[in-house]
Amino acid sequence: MNTQKSNNISRRINLCKTFAITAFFVYVSFIYFSPYPLLFSFNNNNSKCLFPVKKTWDHDNVSSLFSSSFSGQQHSPTNVTQLVFGISGSVKSWRDRRSYFREWWRPNVTRGYIFFDKDPAPDLLPWPSEELPPYRVSENTTGFEVYSRHVKPLVIRIVRTILETFREGDKGVRWFVMGDDDTVFFLDNLVELLGRFDHTKYFYIGGISECVKSNFDFSFEMAFGGGGFALSYPLAEALVANLDRCIGVYPFYHVSDQILSACIADLGVPLTPEKGFHQIDLVHDISGFLSAHPQAPLISLHHLDIALPIFPTMSRHESVTHLMDAAKLDQSRLLQQTVCYHTENNWAFSIAWGYSAYIYEQFIPRSILRRPLETFTPWSLKRQPPDYMFNTRLVTNHPCETPHVFFFRSITRSSISNNSSISNSTTNDEIVMTYTRSKHRRLPPCYNHTADHISKIRVYTPATKLNFAENRGECCDVLKFDGKDTAEVKIRGCTKTEIVA
Repeated sequence: MNTQKSNNISRRINLCKTFAITAFFVYVSFIYFSPYPLLFSFNNNNSKCLFPVKKTWDHDNVSSLFSSSFSGQQHSPTNVTQLVFGISGSVKSWRDRRSYFREWWRPNVTRGYIFFDKDPAPDLLPWPSEELPPYRVSENTTGFEVYSRHVKPLVIRIVRTILETFREGDKGVRWFVMGDDDTVFFLDNLVELLGRFDHTKYFYIGGISECVKSNFDFSFEMAFGGGGFALSYPLAEALVANLDRCIGVYPFYHVSDQILSACIADLGVPLTPEKGFHQIDLVHDISGFLSAHPQAPLISLHHLDIALPIFPTMSRHESVTHLMDAAKLDQSRLLQQTVCYHTENNWAFSIAWGYSAYIYEQFIPRSILRRPLETFTPWSLKRQPPDYMFNTRLVTNHPCETPHVFFFRSITRSSISNNSSISNSTTNDEIVMTYTRSKHRRLPPCYNHTADHISKIRVYTPATKLNFAENRGECCDVLKFDGKDTAEVKIRGCTKTEIVA
């Protein structure tokens, strides 16, 4: 072989090596730096060195995974259309509870399904699809092997609501939110809350019961379903894949929440507790509880058809509608407690925004006023302290400890000018709320300054959303009222080192 021919062959070999090495690095770079590594691996089962673990993926699951996790909106703010609600209901109770549902459901905005135990009766049809989500009749589970040996077979239907909701195949879902047909959700607050969490991770978010005994009977680490709870998409996907088998592991659990909580725990996911989810395992007058709400956004209320109406002059359903009147202007402040003082009279004011206002005829620190007045009783109706998962104050007839009680009456939004000079003035929106006296205390004054003559309290609030990320409540000032029948309070942000005490 001559030298020139030998050199040509060498150059060709080196060129082939260069191309081969380049192609290899391009291939490896694509594998490791592609934005869709999982999807690429689905079609490269022969690449055993790079992908030693082979997994079979259902086409529908792959489509759902792509739409939920790789949609380009992965890091965008969460909005209400990315939530899907799975509501457990019964035809028998729906007649009385549908009015609750209509108060929070937003037609053509919210997504979800109501799962009934059987087909709706003729008086519930035709179904008002323009006002309510579509209904489904839950799958018949009586043929399941576990059904005959389950301690309470009927709960299996409710447990599987998450599975049947997931199977509907909605696209772009970040969170599945589960609740009952008498759960009232506050959607703006729920979206804000869920937006704090990474929906691509495994999250189980909800609230425990208000009563020690309820938690003791079931679990202190279980989200009570009546108060509602949220599952991130990846957790819901994993739960659904194992749910029917998991139901068979726990035939001795009496309630659906227990089974779901146990299955989620078996997946290695703990409950993330949030204080705004309310099971309301309280009966009789729950106004004391609502008037000292935890410093957290109000997410849900349950069992409102068991407790007394939350506004004493209204029915249960009218009360929810009335509360929603305030929620329409500002959900972030709803039930949030603000405390301030009138130094001349030595009075303490406690405002539960959108719900109630209290006047105490003596100075009481905020640390005390944040404890609810025990106007309610435990779910069990038996007082065996400790009854509650929070501190309370006893209701007494002492004039210095018994407040003058006012309830939310009306709300408006108006504009105010910040400067007397018209040319330089700026205008801000303000929310004005009026609270009217519930009834007279019929008690003597605490000291010399009685509040018996006060019939209304007017509260002014900036028309801006409350920022819970700052982890601090608001402050307020009692405006001068010169002995008239109307007291005025202005809510504002606290100064840097201000203390309310």
